[in-house]
Amino acid sequence: MSTHVTTPAGIAQSHLPQVTEPRNPGMPLDMDWVRSVQVNTSAVERRASSIAARRSVKKDHQAAWLLRAITCIDLTTLSGDDTARRVERLCAKARQPVSPDLMKALGMGPITVGAVCVYHEMIAPAKAALTGTNIPIAAVSTGFPAGLSPFELRIKEIEMSVAEGAAEIDIVISRRHVLSGDWQALYDEMRAFRTACGDAHVKAILATGELGSLRNVARASLVCMMAGADFIKTSTGKESVNATLPVTLVMIRAIRDYFDRTGIRVGYKPAGGISKAKDAITYLALIKEELGDRWLRPDLFRFGASSLLGDIERQLEHHVTGSYSASYRHAIS
Repeated sequence: MSTHVTTPAGIAQSHLPQVTEPRNPGMPLDMDWVRSVQVNTSAVERRASSIAARRSVKKDHQAAWLLRAITCIDLTTLSGDDTARRVERLCAKARQPVSPDLMKALGMGPITVGAVCVYHEMIAPAKAALTGTNIPIAAVSTGFPAGLSPFELRIKEIEMSVAEGAAEIDIVISRRHVLSGDWQALYDEMRAFRTACGDAHVKAILATGELGSLRNVARASLVCMMAGADFIKTSTGKESVNATLPVTLVMIRAIRDYFDRTGIRVGYKPAGGISKAKDAITYLALIKEELGDRWLRPDLFRFGASSLLGDIERQLEHHVTGSYSASYRHAIS
């Protein structure tokens, strides 16, 4: 069986965000703006609960959105038992996330994921395995996942990862600054991380499940963007609560407000707990409605995921053949 998919806004291989969008230079901390941020939690929850019920795409349209989702995945391994061989297998999957036969049946050329995300120690094998591609390496940093190592070591860790070849750095903020309302300290910390990254772009992980309220999430998002974050990211994937639709709605509306005020587009990355293809489509639909089509590209949107790709590939195979394959046929690494 053969089918041809018309992709939303065109699908291309991933590329670094600074290639197509200006870096976020940040701005001075505006405490009047920060203090003015409020969140109507019940309204946010109603809006978030409605999106999955209202948005349903089928057949070729669904396949197109799933292909788009693949190009926006930060294919990730962050386990204590990571090895060079595991990372090499992950990178092979990143280079060819869907089998050539299946892509041919869909009428599509080759695509890649958005990036490969690893610990610092795994940058070198990832770099070797991705030679000849434009797939960037993202490294988690700054005492990931808790962010409680000495500040000087966190800065040094960023610098070492950039020197090793990471083009993107996923930093974790100090949650205590948010919980105590010390916005100046959060701004100064984020600004120092941004400086240490140099030409590598920086994703600020808020660990939203540990921030106490949606208002704190909104204010932390805004402060990190003011300090120069190129992306804001929900979670490390290690918290008890990771990416959720209400948190996503709050964060992307902060991104929209920042764009309206400054003209700078900041990216968004939900991470942790997104493992099903239908969930990926729900997130993409929410981004489209709240931020518009421009954010539906890998330079402004990423999924932090490991198992998501396998489920998407199963759904694409079902679209082509009418049958679901076993999960083990779509191993990630």
